[in-house]
Amino acid sequence: MTTLDVLLPYYGDVALMQAAVRSVLAQTDRDWRLTVVDDGREPGVPEWFAALGDPRVRYMRNEQNLGVTGNYRKCLGLAEHEYLVFMGTDDIMLPTYIETIRGVLAAHPGVAMIQPGVEVIGSDGAVSRTLVDEAKRRLYAPRTRGLELMGGEELAVSLLRGNWLYFPSICWRTDAVRSMGFRDNLEIIQDLALIVDLLQAGERMAVSDTLCFQYRRHTVSISSKSAFSGTRFTEARRYFLDVADRLDAHGWPRAAKAARSHISARIHALTLVPGAVRNRQWDGARTLLRNASATSRVR
Repeated sequence: MTTLDVLLPYYGDVALMQAAVRSVLAQTDRDWRLTVVDDGREPGVPEWFAALGDPRVRYMRNEQNLGVTGNYRKCLGLAEHEYLVFMGTDDIMLPTYIETIRGVLAAHPGVAMIQPGVEVIGSDGAVSRTLVDEAKRRLYAPRTRGLELMGGEELAVSLLRGNWLYFPSICWRTDAVRSMGFRDNLEIIQDLALIVDLLQAGERMAVSDTLCFQYRRHTVSISSKSAFSGTRFTEARRYFLDVADRLDAHGWPRAAKAARSHISARIHALTLVPGAVRNRQWDGARTLLRNASATSRVR
């Protein structure tokens, strides 16, 4: 493995972004290249990057806002090396992230995806144990020890039952991601769609239990309208219906059945209904209930 491309599609909080960048600068393995693509207009950001004076850091600001998917596509187009990571602008690489990834690739050269060990932190940076993440860990994630190679219908079934991965921490083989790209009609579930596409293409994932990344999960205000709109679950259900048909055609009936059931997404939608009701967000509550109770066509 040569240099690892760290791609940072940036929009939002400046201080959190700066903390993410500093965590890359602090890596024990220094063979990386950081590319930050700024999709916002926060003052002082270009000057901050210029002052870093590190030739491994490349910063650019979009002339026009590209949105989430557009900015990810631009970052992907800027990758120059065999492997890359789409880091979240509010996440933290622990100092051994790149060292850990390099070790996995030494054991499994050419693997398409690497999921290292992740811990969840809150808005304040403290380690957090949310209901969503505990469900990922206890109910959906496989019991792995050390380093394991996974793929095929078995991994697709596991992820479609409950997506236990953390997208910003995953290292990808660049040509594998480029072969699939990002879909225009997806945002929230874009990562799962990409992974299932790669599994159908015969690619595999290495899963390591070595902790080297912190994923930040922000506390959502109970009064936040967007938290209870239900639109994210409408997108998810549309995807699950579509991919189930494709998985049937691919000869993966168990994965198709898991997609049609999409149990974890339905449970998550149901847990948000009381909050929507308390905040009198009736349309959101109805949307959440439809997505929680609706089952897809069973074959």
